[in-house]
Formats: sequence, C-alpha cells, structure tokens
Amino acid sequence: MRKTHMNKFLKTKVISHICPMYSAAVTDVNKLKNIASQVRRDIVRMVHAVQSGHPGGSLGCADYFTALYFHIMNHNPNHFTIEGHGEDIFILSNGHISPALYSVLARNGYFPIEELATFRKLNSRLQGHPTTMEHLPGIRVATGSLGQGLSFATGVALQKKLDADPSIVYVNLGDGELQEGQNWEAIMYAAHNQVDNLIATIDFNKQQIDGSTVDIMGFDNLRNKFESFGWLVMEMNGNNMEQILQKMKEAKEKTGMDKPIAVIMKTEMGAGVDFMMGSHKWHGIPPNDQQLADALAQLPETLGDY
Repeated sequence: MRKTHMNKFLKTKVISHICPMYSAAVTDVNKLKNIASQVRRDIVRMVHAVQSGHPGGSLGCADYFTALYFHIMNHNPNHFTIEGHGEDIFILSNGHISPALYSVLARNGYFPIEELATFRKLNSRLQGHPTTMEHLPGIRVATGSLGQGLSFATGVALQKKLDADPSIVYVNLGDGELQEGQNWEAIMYAAHNQVDNLIATIDFNKQQIDGSTVDIMGFDNLRNKFESFGWLVMEMNGNNMEQILQKMKEAKEKTGMDKPIAVIMKTEMGAGVDFMMGSHKWHGIPPNDQQLADALAQLPETLGDY
C-alpha cells in the first residue's frame, strides 16, 4: 500500500463507542464497589499462597480494572479471540500487576474462578506476567518487560482503523514505567499519526520497587509532558468508582478527535489494605499469614472466595 493511501486510512475518524455490549454492563455503583472488594481479596490471597507477586499496584488498580471489565469495555468473555474484531481491547503494559487482571478476567467468565488458585505455580496459565504462550483467554500479548505495552496498543489501534472497526484500545502503564524510553517514542508516534481510538491510563501512585518515583527518576508535570507531545489529557482519582465511571465516559466521548487520550489515574499503592497503603515496600512483597488475615478482615467477601 502506498504511503499516501495508508495516511488516508489512518486519518479515518473512529466513531465513538457505538457497538452493543457483549456482556451485560454492571450499572450499579455499589455493585461495582463490591466486586472491587472481591477482586482485592483475590489479589492478596493469590500473592500470599505462593509468597510471590506484586500486591501493591494490583490493589491500587482494582477499582479501575473492575470498572473497565464490568462496565466500560465492550468485550465478549464467552468467545475470546486474539484479534478481538468488533471488541474493545485492553493491554496491561505493567504486567507485574497481573493478579488484578486475572481476577477481573475470571470474575467475568473468561476462565474458571478456581483457576486463580494456580497463580504463579508450575504449569499454570496464570504466570507472574501475562503470556500468550499459555493460551489464557483474555490475554493478547505477553507483557511485563516494562515500556512495551503502549507500542503494542498503538499498533492494535491502527489495525482497528484499517479494519474500519469502531472499537477502542485501552492500555494501562505504571508511572515508574514511563522511565523507559520506548514509551516516549510510542507517545510521539501515536500523536503524529492521530491514533484517536487509543486511551492510555497511567497508574500514578508515585511509587516503584526501589522507592518514590520522585526520588528514583522524577519528572515535573506529567500532564504538560503528554500535552506537549500532542495528546489529549485527562485526570481522575483511580480509587473513586464514581469518578472513574464519569471520567472514562468522557474519555470515550473524546475518541475520534484526531488525538490519542491519556488519563492520569491517581491511585494509592495498596489501596484497600491500610498497612499497605502508600508504601513502595508493598510493590513486590507478599503478606505473611497474619498480614493476610488482617487484609481480608478489611475486605468484604462479596462474590465468594475461590
């Protein structure tokens, strides 16, 4: 295809989210909050069982992932395909928070809930970082080598434009992950090519494995940085369900306007478990038996434990 023709295709407007939901959306905010509580229980139990994994960021993103899979996205858990034609697609770039993703996938019916008990075990499909090699429904790319998810998501979004597919591509990145240079190449590329069916959320908890992002490799005003690269930027509290629903609704309405969208999602590391909140120490440390009991005491069992 000649370059001039390619540019014509890539600049085709993508009409905002008009496809019907494959799975019934949960519209009651309190129900979504209850689901998020169960997702948090799943997270701490998975990580505790194998004494390995990343509870902090997983807990921080539990509200957003719950809203995404139970309300926001148009997706079909009953017939998963790698291509995802006619469906919204989600890419978890910061793959180490896989417990949160595995929980919402299982609770949506992508695979049996009981399979959560195999997390990080030998021969499990639920590896520490998501991988397509295990053929786990809901996983379309291997992630966890930080900095690569946005490039992949941009490619998927471009393919949807070429296919005249009006669906949206979502990708989640960590704020510490933005220290990887490949992100900024993708940020520049997506804006230049008007990839306006792409919504990137940045988990802005200001923590990474070695400490505060400000101390490790801080940057000033993330919003200005994305805007200077040509993105449309929004901000939200990623631990407030009402705000998540409202802001993501606005983000979807802004697709098709020639700009990719970045949502700076302010979250709390370890949200929902008081002794984990706000500390980088829980980035990749599992709870012991007593800490698990203390965490579960704070998280109501709403859907039944696996």
